[in-house]
Amino acid sequence: MLADNRITQLFNINYPIIQAGMIWASGWRLASAVSNAGGLGLIGAGSMYPEVLKEHLDKCKAATDRPFGVNLPLLYPDIDQHIKHIIEAEVPIVFTSAGNPKTWTKTLKEAGIKVVHVVSSAKFALKSQDAGVDAVVAEGFEAGGHNGREETTTLCLIPSVRASIEIPLIAAGGIGTGRGMYAAMALGAEGVQIGSRFVCSEEASSHMAFKKAIMDAQEGDTQLSLKKHTPVRLLKNKFYNEVALAESEGASLATLEQLLGRARAKKGMFEGDIEEGELEIGQISSMINDILPAAAIVDQIWKEFNQAVAQPFFKA
Repeated sequence: MLADNRITQLFNINYPIIQAGMIWASGWRLASAVSNAGGLGLIGAGSMYPEVLKEHLDKCKAATDRPFGVNLPLLYPDIDQHIKHIIEAEVPIVFTSAGNPKTWTKTLKEAGIKVVHVVSSAKFALKSQDAGVDAVVAEGFEAGGHNGREETTTLCLIPSVRASIEIPLIAAGGIGTGRGMYAAMALGAEGVQIGSRFVCSEEASSHMAFKKAIMDAQEGDTQLSLKKHTPVRLLKNKFYNEVALAESEGASLATLEQLLGRARAKKGMFEGDIEEGELEIGQISSMINDILPAAAIVDQIWKEFNQAVAQPFFKA
Protein backbone atom coordinates (compact mmCIF):
# COMPACT_ATOMS: atom_id res chain seq x y z
CA MET A 1 0.00 0.00 0.00
CA LEU A 2 0.99 3.64 -0.60
CA ALA A 3 4.12 2.62 -2.49
CA ASP A 4 3.24 4.95 -5.37
CA ASN A 5 3.45 8.57 -4.24
CA ARG A 6 5.40 11.74 -4.99
CA ILE A 7 8.60 10.42 -3.39
CA THR A 8 8.66 7.09 -5.21
CA GLN A 9 7.85 8.91 -8.45
CA LEU A 10 10.50 11.59 -7.88
CA PHE A 11 13.28 9.05 -7.28
CA ASN A 12 11.90 6.18 -9.40
CA ILE A 13 12.04 3.74 -6.46
CA ASN A 14 9.69 1.04 -5.19
CA TYR A 15 9.31 2.14 -1.57
CA PRO A 16 9.52 5.64 0.00
CA ILE A 17 12.36 4.48 2.24
CA ILE A 18 15.64 6.42 2.05
CA GLN A 19 18.84 5.28 3.74
CA ALA A 20 20.59 8.29 5.22
CA GLY A 21 24.07 9.19 3.98
CA MET A 22 25.96 8.75 7.24
CA ILE A 23 29.66 9.41 7.61
CA TRP A 24 31.83 6.32 8.10
CA ALA A 25 28.83 4.01 7.65
CA SER A 26 27.27 4.47 4.22
CA GLY A 27 29.63 3.67 1.40
CA TRP A 28 28.84 2.05 -1.93
CA ARG A 29 28.05 -1.37 -0.45
CA LEU A 30 25.24 -0.08 1.75
CA ALA A 31 23.88 2.39 -0.80
CA SER A 32 23.73 -0.19 -3.59
CA ALA A 33 22.16 -2.80 -1.32
CA VAL A 34 19.35 -0.45 -0.26
CA SER A 35 18.73 0.66 -3.83
CA ASN A 36 18.68 -2.95 -5.06
CA ALA A 37 16.08 -3.68 -2.36
CA GLY A 38 13.74 -1.00 -3.74
CA GLY A 39 14.59 1.93 -1.48
CA LEU A 40 16.98 4.79 -2.14
CA GLY A 41 20.56 4.28 -1.00
CA LEU A 42 22.80 7.27 -0.32
CA ILE A 43 26.59 7.42 -0.24
CA GLY A 44 27.72 9.56 2.70
CA ALA A 45 30.30 11.93 1.17
CA GLY A 46 30.99 13.85 4.39
CA SER A 47 33.85 11.55 5.41
CA MET A 48 35.35 11.15 1.93
CA TYR A 49 38.14 12.88 0.06
CA PRO A 50 37.15 13.63 -3.56
CA GLU A 51 39.12 10.70 -4.98
CA VAL A 52 37.51 8.36 -2.42
CA LEU A 53 34.03 9.57 -3.37
CA LYS A 54 34.82 8.94 -7.03
CA GLU A 55 35.80 5.36 -6.22
CA HIS A 56 32.56 4.82 -4.31
CA LEU A 57 30.52 6.30 -7.16
CA ASP A 58 32.15 3.98 -9.69
CA LYS A 59 31.64 0.90 -7.50
CA CYS A 60 28.03 1.81 -6.69
CA LYS A 61 27.20 2.20 -10.38
CA ALA A 62 28.70 -1.22 -11.02
CA ALA A 63 26.74 -2.79 -8.14
CA THR A 64 23.26 -1.49 -8.98
CA ASP A 65 21.24 -0.39 -11.97
CA ARG A 66 18.73 1.31 -9.66
CA PRO A 67 18.76 4.99 -8.70
CA PHE A 68 21.08 5.96 -5.85
CA GLY A 69 22.24 9.27 -4.45
CA VAL A 70 24.89 11.12 -2.50
CA ASN A 71 24.55 12.97 0.78
CA LEU A 72 26.71 16.08 0.50
CA PRO A 73 27.38 18.39 3.48
CA LEU A 74 27.70 21.86 1.96
CA LEU A 75 30.37 22.92 4.45
CA TYR A 76 32.79 20.34 3.06
CA PRO A 77 36.07 22.10 2.10
CA ASP A 78 36.51 20.30 -1.26
CA ILE A 79 32.88 20.52 -2.26
CA ASP A 80 33.62 21.82 -5.76
CA GLN A 81 35.56 18.61 -6.48
CA HIS A 82 32.75 16.52 -5.02
CA ILE A 83 30.25 18.31 -7.25
CA LYS A 84 32.50 17.70 -10.26
CA HIS A 85 32.70 13.95 -9.59
CA ILE A 86 28.95 13.71 -8.93
CA ILE A 87 28.08 15.41 -12.22
CA GLU A 88 30.63 13.38 -14.19
CA ALA A 89 29.25 10.14 -12.72
CA GLU A 90 25.70 11.20 -13.65
CA VAL A 91 24.43 10.62 -10.13
CA PRO A 92 20.66 11.15 -10.35
CA ILE A 93 19.99 12.44 -6.82
CA VAL A 94 21.87 14.57 -4.28
CA PHE A 95 20.82 15.24 -0.69
CA THR A 96 22.49 18.41 0.59
CA SER A 97 22.87 19.38 4.24
CA ALA A 98 24.72 21.69 6.63
CA GLY A 99 24.68 24.82 4.53
CA ASN A 100 22.76 27.18 2.25
CA PRO A 101 20.86 25.23 -0.45
CA LYS A 102 21.04 28.22 -2.81
CA THR A 103 24.79 27.70 -3.22
CA TRP A 104 24.73 24.54 -5.36
CA THR A 105 21.09 23.68 -6.14
CA LYS A 106 21.03 25.51 -9.48
CA THR A 107 24.31 23.91 -10.60
CA LEU A 108 23.10 20.42 -9.71
CA LYS A 109 19.67 20.85 -11.30
CA GLU A 110 21.20 22.21 -14.49
CA ALA A 111 23.09 18.91 -14.65
CA GLY A 112 19.78 17.02 -14.46
CA ILE A 113 20.19 16.06 -10.80
CA LYS A 114 17.29 16.02 -8.37
CA VAL A 115 18.14 17.94 -5.19
CA VAL A 116 16.85 17.37 -1.65
CA HIS A 117 17.90 19.51 1.31
CA VAL A 118 17.92 18.48 4.98
CA VAL A 119 16.36 20.98 7.41
CA SER A 120 15.48 21.17 11.09
CA SER A 121 12.79 23.87 10.94
CA ALA A 122 9.84 25.06 8.86
CA LYS A 123 11.73 28.32 8.26
CA PHE A 124 14.60 26.58 6.50
CA ALA A 125 12.24 24.22 4.70
CA LEU A 126 10.59 27.25 3.10
CA LYS A 127 13.99 28.72 2.19
CA SER A 128 14.93 25.42 0.61
CA GLN A 129 11.74 25.39 -1.44
CA ASP A 130 12.48 28.94 -2.56
CA ALA A 131 15.98 27.80 -3.55
CA GLY A 132 14.42 25.35 -6.00
CA VAL A 133 15.02 21.97 -4.34
CA ASP A 134 12.79 19.08 -5.36
CA ALA A 135 12.02 17.92 -1.82
CA VAL A 136 13.13 18.42 1.78
CA VAL A 137 14.06 16.13 4.64
CA ALA A 138 12.72 17.45 7.93
CA GLU A 139 14.90 15.95 10.66
CA GLY A 140 13.81 15.97 14.28
CA PHE A 141 16.32 16.18 17.10
CA GLU A 142 15.94 12.48 17.89
CA ALA A 143 18.22 11.87 14.92
CA GLY A 144 21.86 10.83 15.13
CA GLY A 145 24.66 12.87 13.68
CA HIS A 146 24.37 16.60 13.08
CA ASN A 147 21.19 18.14 14.33
CA GLY A 148 19.24 21.36 14.84
CA ARG A 149 19.88 23.65 17.79
CA GLU A 150 16.15 24.15 18.30
CA GLU A 151 15.68 20.57 19.57
CA THR A 152 12.33 20.28 17.78
CA THR A 153 11.04 16.73 17.90
CA THR A 154 9.95 14.89 14.78
CA LEU A 155 6.39 14.74 16.14
CA CYS A 156 6.21 18.55 16.11
CA LEU A 157 8.49 19.26 13.16
CA ILE A 158 6.80 17.20 10.42
CA PRO A 159 3.31 18.78 10.59
CA SER A 160 4.87 22.23 10.93
CA VAL A 161 6.97 21.77 7.80
CA ARG A 162 4.09 20.14 5.94
CA ALA A 163 1.98 23.22 6.55
CA SER A 164 4.76 25.48 5.27
CA ILE A 165 5.76 23.95 1.94
CA GLU A 166 4.18 22.44 -1.16
CA ILE A 167 7.05 20.23 -2.36
CA PRO A 168 7.44 16.60 -1.23
CA LEU A 169 8.43 16.04 2.40
CA ILE A 170 10.60 13.27 3.86
CA ALA A 171 10.65 12.67 7.62
CA ALA A 172 13.76 11.79 9.61
CA GLY A 173 14.71 11.47 13.25
CA GLY A 174 13.76 8.60 15.53
CA ILE A 175 12.37 6.44 12.73
CA GLY A 176 13.59 2.87 12.52
CA THR A 177 10.47 0.71 12.30
CA GLY A 178 7.45 0.35 10.07
CA ARG A 179 5.20 1.81 12.74
CA GLY A 180 7.53 4.79 13.04
CA MET A 181 7.22 5.23 9.30
CA TYR A 182 3.43 5.00 9.55
CA ALA A 183 3.41 7.72 12.22
CA ALA A 184 5.57 10.00 10.08
CA MET A 185 3.30 9.52 7.07
CA ALA A 186 0.24 10.24 9.22
CA LEU A 187 1.86 13.55 10.19
CA GLY A 188 2.25 14.59 6.56
CA ALA A 189 5.48 13.03 5.32
CA GLU A 190 5.57 11.21 1.98
CA GLY A 191 8.67 9.18 2.75
CA VAL A 192 11.16 8.51 5.51
CA GLN A 193 14.92 8.80 5.80
CA ILE A 194 16.43 6.23 8.15
CA GLY A 195 19.99 6.30 9.44
CA SER A 196 20.64 4.53 12.72
CA ARG A 197 18.88 1.29 11.75
CA PHE A 198 21.08 0.97 8.67
CA VAL A 199 24.25 1.53 10.71
CA CYS A 200 23.50 -1.93 12.11
CA SER A 201 23.34 -3.54 8.69
CA GLU A 202 25.77 -6.08 7.31
CA GLU A 203 26.80 -3.73 4.49
CA ALA A 204 27.43 -0.64 6.64
CA SER A 205 31.13 0.24 6.86
CA SER A 206 30.78 1.19 10.52
CA HIS A 207 33.05 -0.85 12.83
CA MET A 208 31.60 -3.97 14.45
CA ALA A 209 32.46 -2.59 17.90
CA PHE A 210 30.29 0.45 17.14
CA LYS A 211 27.47 -1.76 15.91
CA LYS A 212 27.64 -3.80 19.13
CA ALA A 213 27.59 -0.62 21.22
CA ILE A 214 24.41 0.45 19.41
CA MET A 215 22.75 -2.89 20.11
CA ASP A 216 23.68 -2.56 23.79
CA ALA A 217 22.27 0.99 24.02
CA GLN A 218 19.32 1.64 26.32
CA GLU A 219 16.91 4.55 26.67
CA GLY A 220 18.78 7.69 27.64
CA ASP A 221 22.15 6.47 26.37
CA THR A 222 22.38 9.22 23.73
CA GLN A 223 22.53 12.99 24.17
CA LEU A 224 22.54 16.03 21.89
CA SER A 225 25.93 17.64 22.46
CA LEU A 226 28.31 20.31 21.13
CA LYS A 227 25.55 22.85 20.54
CA LYS A 228 28.12 25.66 20.74
CA HIS A 229 30.08 23.95 17.93
CA THR A 230 27.95 21.79 15.61
CA PRO A 231 25.07 20.03 17.38
CA VAL A 232 25.46 16.27 17.22
CA ARG A 233 23.76 13.39 19.03
CA LEU A 234 26.29 11.11 20.68
CA LEU A 235 26.26 7.74 22.35
CA LYS A 236 27.52 8.29 25.88
CA ASN A 237 31.11 7.16 26.45
CA LYS A 238 34.39 8.56 27.83
CA PHE A 239 34.64 11.15 25.06
CA TYR A 240 31.03 12.23 25.58
CA ASN A 241 31.65 12.63 29.32
CA GLU A 242 34.63 14.89 28.59
CA VAL A 243 32.47 17.00 26.28
CA ALA A 244 29.64 17.19 28.81
CA LEU A 245 32.04 18.28 31.57
CA ALA A 246 33.60 20.94 29.35
CA GLU A 247 30.19 22.28 28.34
CA SER A 248 28.99 22.37 31.97
CA GLU A 249 32.02 24.51 32.79
CA GLY A 250 31.21 26.93 29.98
CA ALA A 251 33.92 25.84 27.56
CA SER A 252 34.61 28.17 24.66
CA LEU A 253 34.27 27.16 21.03
CA ALA A 254 38.06 26.99 20.76
CA THR A 255 38.22 24.64 23.76
CA LEU A 256 35.60 22.35 22.27
CA GLU A 257 37.42 22.29 18.94
CA GLN A 258 40.63 21.35 20.74
CA LEU A 259 38.80 18.57 22.57
CA LEU A 260 37.40 17.27 19.30
CA GLY A 261 40.79 17.27 17.63
CA ARG A 262 41.08 15.53 14.28
CA ALA A 263 39.36 12.40 13.06
CA ARG A 264 37.45 11.83 16.31
CA ALA A 265 34.42 10.48 14.44
CA LYS A 266 36.58 8.18 12.32
CA LYS A 267 38.25 6.87 15.47
CA GLY A 268 34.93 5.87 16.98
CA MET A 269 32.59 4.85 14.17
CA PHE A 270 35.07 3.49 11.62
CA GLU A 271 38.02 2.31 13.71
CA GLY A 272 35.99 1.08 16.68
CA ASP A 273 37.49 3.03 19.59
CA ILE A 274 34.36 2.95 21.72
CA GLU A 275 35.70 5.07 24.57
CA GLU A 276 37.79 7.78 22.87
CA GLY A 277 35.82 8.03 19.63
CA GLU A 278 32.84 10.17 18.65
CA LEU A 279 29.84 7.84 18.33
CA GLU A 280 27.03 9.52 16.40
CA ILE A 281 23.71 7.67 16.64
CA GLY A 282 20.01 8.41 17.14
CA GLN A 283 17.63 7.78 20.01
CA ILE A 284 16.15 4.84 18.10
CA SER A 285 19.35 2.96 18.95
CA SER A 286 17.63 1.66 22.10
CA MET A 287 15.31 -0.35 19.83
CA ILE A 288 18.01 -1.85 17.59
CA ASN A 289 18.91 -5.36 18.68
CA ASP A 290 20.38 -7.09 15.65
CA ILE A 291 22.51 -6.75 12.54
CA LEU A 292 20.70 -7.62 9.32
CA PRO A 293 21.32 -7.38 5.59
CA ALA A 294 20.15 -4.01 4.28
CA ALA A 295 17.57 -5.69 2.05
CA ALA A 296 16.08 -7.46 5.08
CA ILE A 297 15.80 -4.11 6.90
CA VAL A 298 13.97 -2.52 3.96
CA ASP A 299 11.65 -5.52 3.72
CA GLN A 300 10.99 -5.56 7.47
CA ILE A 301 10.17 -1.85 7.62
CA TRP A 302 7.87 -2.05 4.61
CA LYS A 303 6.00 -5.08 5.98
CA GLU A 304 5.59 -3.44 9.39
CA PHE A 305 4.36 -0.26 7.73
CA ASN A 306 1.66 -2.11 5.82
CA GLN A 307 0.64 -4.01 8.93
CA ALA A 308 0.24 -0.67 10.70
CA VAL A 309 -1.86 0.67 7.82
CA ALA A 310 -4.12 -2.39 8.07
CA GLN A 311 -4.30 -2.27 11.88
CA PRO A 312 -3.25 1.19 13.06
CA PHE A 313 -4.06 0.64 16.72
CA PHE A 314 -3.05 -2.20 19.03
CA LYS A 315 -5.94 -4.02 20.63
CA ALA A 316 -5.88 -4.52 24.39
